[in-house]
Amino acid sequence: MGIPLFLSHGAPNMGLNDSPVRDFMRNLGGQYQQPNAIIAISAHFETEGTAVVTDPEPEMMYDFRGFEPEFHKAVYSAPGNTELGKEVLALLKNADISANEMPARGYDHGTWVPLSLAYPQADIPIVQVSIDPNETPEYHYKLGQALASLLGWNIAIITTGNITHNLPALFNKGNDPDLDANIKRYVAEFLEWFNNQLITNNIENLLNYRSAAPFAAENHPTDEHLLPIFAALGAVNGNSNQKSKARKIHAAYAFDSLAMDAWEFNLA
Repeated sequence: MGIPLFLSHGAPNMGLNDSPVRDFMRNLGGQYQQPNAIIAISAHFETEGTAVVTDPEPEMMYDFRGFEPEFHKAVYSAPGNTELGKEVLALLKNADISANEMPARGYDHGTWVPLSLAYPQADIPIVQVSIDPNETPEYHYKLGQALASLLGWNIAIITTGNITHNLPALFNKGNDPDLDANIKRYVAEFLEWFNNQLITNNIENLLNYRSAAPFAAENHPTDEHLLPIFAALGAVNGNSNQKSKARKIHAAYAFDSLAMDAWEFNLA
């Protein structure tokens, strides 16, 4: 049985230096039965509508700058799976979700960084599915629901982004004294609220987090790094009347205020 996960993926050089999140990612693959394939939904794969990659041999994308030179040479050689990609397209279209085939696309760092640590053998096929940054959490929840049947084929749905993601607050320290002084509290209050909604499976509140959560804009000036978690939620709640169960499997901070939480979703 596949498991939906949400991973805060961090920076491209996450695997270089000793850190709690690197250790967590390195141990992650051993915590679960090895999946037959992975559906990867990364915050760094943005399209209008939904795209599904059917590339049998995805190359690498170095969608970043300013990091160590070796990260521009890293290779994660996991194969794609054209047949599974076409099955994903069919599932989405059956759910009335407009989806387009993308015959060729490399792995962005939101996919290859965490998966190269969790599954360094690179022998699990990966099908990438995009997010639409102009669509709502509800749209991505329905996307996940459409893919729920894949879990029964022992296909993991691994979504990556960041549970909090206010990079301007990090990069522009000194420009907003109020934000500088309060960002840790803003993150803590947002996380407490979000944790409670996940644990109690309060889907309505989660889908309306932008208006319901404390300090939503201070933690997510834009939605894209949180949207993947709604696909994971949709997948576990997709085709069952049984209540789902969320379990936090990692918690840490980078740069004091960038939360690196990871969540597992299963049926209660």
